[in-house]
Amino acid sequence: MAKASGLDPDLARILPLLPLRDAASLTPARARQDLVALADSRKDVPLPQPAAVADTEIPTAAGSLAARIYRPSRMPTGTLMYFHGGGWVAGDLYTHDRLARTLAIELEAVVLSVDYRRPPEAPFPCAFEDCYAATQWAQRHIDKLGGDAKRLGVGGDSAGGNLAAAVALAWRNEAHALAAQLLIYPATDVVGGYGETSEDARYPSRAENAEGYFLTLEAMRFFARAYLAEPHDAADPRVSPLRAAELHGLAPAVVCTAEFDPLRDEGEAYAKRLASAGVPVSYFREPGMIHGYFGMGGASPTADAARRRATDKFKQLLVGMA
Repeated sequence: MAKASGLDPDLARILPLLPLRDAASLTPARARQDLVALADSRKDVPLPQPAAVADTEIPTAAGSLAARIYRPSRMPTGTLMYFHGGGWVAGDLYTHDRLARTLAIELEAVVLSVDYRRPPEAPFPCAFEDCYAATQWAQRHIDKLGGDAKRLGVGGDSAGGNLAAAVALAWRNEAHALAAQLLIYPATDVVGGYGETSEDARYPSRAENAEGYFLTLEAMRFFARAYLAEPHDAADPRVSPLRAAELHGLAPAVVCTAEFDPLRDEGEAYAKRLASAGVPVSYFREPGMIHGYFGMGGASPTADAARRRATDKFKQLLVGMA
């Protein structure tokens, strides 16, 4: 399809290089290989260097989770639990290593990236339970992580943004409130599995950006089918935070969407519902951007500036300084 004239030209140039093409024939193995190959393609580009990077293990009732801790030079500071994207199915500590490093530097915060279980081998609620348990663990060990119990936040991109929103929603019963949530082009309403006309009609961006801009609607159908062993689970707020009955009392949020993204409108709808519930929200609907732009700053100065706008605001919430 012809690309919209408002699309950032630097992103338009790299579209043919991005993964997840031919989504109708996607498999979990290929989705995972595609994201690893994308990360591999930048091997020759020096990695951002926080003060320290270390692998660790987080014990949970379901077993140990691999995780990676990124520390800034200034401590104590805030701690961000980071849940990677990849449609719940793909992505891991390696594919999101560069972004996690960047966030640790820009936020001047500890970033704890979590390697949660992935479907279809481990369908819902496994990923959610892992992310929630990892956040509980971080709260208990905050003195060894960032050192400030009042500055623990959650965040993630795409499916990771979905998981972060779900954790923040469920966290209202915990004794220590979260400081903030960073929701980067999140999936917020999975009801209908991105394949029911009546549900998709709620969000015009699903039709407007169904294909041609990296993440496609067909890919989202594949990811939703893999994540949900039972389709009716889509209405569970842990899958579709936008379907929660109440959103009051949640942590302040920074919500980011991209103009040319099928998930744009459900992310925007979630930002509006948060604001209506009295939750402080900073919403960034970035013109010319596509899904994944947070990791595309090396190719596009506009994407780099868009990411920095959001991280500057989130830093104020998490760390308490501009």
